[in-house]
Order: sequence, then C-alpha cells, then structure tokens
Amino acid sequence: MKACSQGDGPSLTLIHGWGLNAGVWEDLARALADDFQVHRVDLPGHGAATDETRLGDLDTLADRLAATLPISGSTLVGWSLGALVALQAAARHPQRVHRVILVAGTPRFVQAPDWPHAMRLPVLDAFAQGLAAQYRVTLNRFLSLQFHGLPDAQAALKTLRGRLLDSPPTPEALTEGLGLLRDMDLRPTLAALPCPVHAVFGEYDTLVPAAAETSFKALRPAMGTAVIKGAGHAPFLSRPVEFEAVLRSFLHD
Repeated sequence: MKACSQGDGPSLTLIHGWGLNAGVWEDLARALADDFQVHRVDLPGHGAATDETRLGDLDTLADRLAATLPISGSTLVGWSLGALVALQAAARHPQRVHRVILVAGTPRFVQAPDWPHAMRLPVLDAFAQGLAAQYRVTLNRFLSLQFHGLPDAQAALKTLRGRLLDSPPTPEALTEGLGLLRDMDLRPTLAALPCPVHAVFGEYDTLVPAAAETSFKALRPAMGTAVIKGAGHAPFLSRPVEFEAVLRSFLHD
C-alpha cells in the first residue's frame, strides 16, 4: 500500500475503487488541497503499489490503511471497493477515523432477498471478466461512459487514461478484489459505526443504484445522502463541480 499527500488542513483520505488507482482522484485532490491535507492511497497491487502482487483480505487492508492515517484521525472517502475498506477501517480503528463518506459504494455489492438495490451476481461477474481479460478495452469503455455528453470530454478522457492505463493492477489483485465485492456484507458494520457516515450516489449508476439510498437509510436513519444528477458510477469524474460541492457539505457537517 502506498500513499501520497498534498495540501494542509484537516486530514482527508481518498481510497480508489477496484481495478483503478490513486490517479483517479488527482483533480479532486488538487481542488481540495487549499483546505485539507489530502492523502491518496494506492491499494496493494494497484498503481504505485504493484510491487505487491496480492491485494489481501479486508481486515488486513483496513489495518494497513489505518496505519497510514494521522494519530489525530482522518475522514475516509471510499469509492466503490474503497468503500468496503473505509467501512472496515472505521470499525476496526475508530480512534483514527472521524467520518466515512461512501462514493458509489455500498456495504453489500450483490443483491440479496432483503437487499434488492444492488448488482445481480452475473452482472458483476461479466464486468469483472471483461476487466480481467481486456483491461484497457473495458476500462476505456467505462471511462467513456462517465464522460458521455459532457463538454471537453475528449481532453478530460485523454488525461485520465494517461493516469490510469499506464499502471494496470496485478491479476492477483483484480481477482482478490472481485472476491471482496462478491462476498462481503458489511451492513451490520455500517449500522454500528460510531462515527458519522455519508453516502453519495450517481443518478445513473448501474453498479450501486441510487435507489439503494432508501436501504441505507433503513440501516442508518441519520446518515446524510446525496444523489448527483446525471452522474454514473464515478460522480467525481462525470460531475466534478457538483461532486465537490456535495463532498464539502459533508466535510463541514
């Protein structure tokens, strides 16, 4: 696990999603650095941390993440798979975590009879198989969807592709990350966390549907939620201005 930091102020830690790396946060980190000390983490087997081929189990990831946090504590912002890591770190190391903000993240990614607003397992498997078999093609398609219809989309896409495609994850990390997405159920963890928790959804997200907002509220009635209009699974990419405004509102809550 590797981390890079910039800025000055209260600590804010950004945790990327499955198959990607800390480069996905670069623009957001730059925008926040005047007001926060922003830490961008590369999970093992991703980005600058591919010297480790294995991702590891969720408890180990949570413990390693907590070890990178300041003693005074940090806000954790977890996107997709990063949301699971953030939740587990907050549960295991509550003294190091001030709040958790889930970005297109959920305590359970796969549908269950009592958890309908989630992915069907075949959909998750198909996406995962595509990313594992044709990483560049599948990631290009995913990124293009996030920017569809936006002004200056091609320039933004070119920049982001350069950050992400040159540092593919290890095959082992992809496989282990998929296992976490498929198998983990942190609903009891979410319900019991002692720190504030917020969630940001994308209106058109097909992986973590915005309709799950009601399920989150049932688990934790006091949690703050927001739906970014016009956004998909990566609202900080497709609607960066709107996302930053929502994030700042949660950070000052």
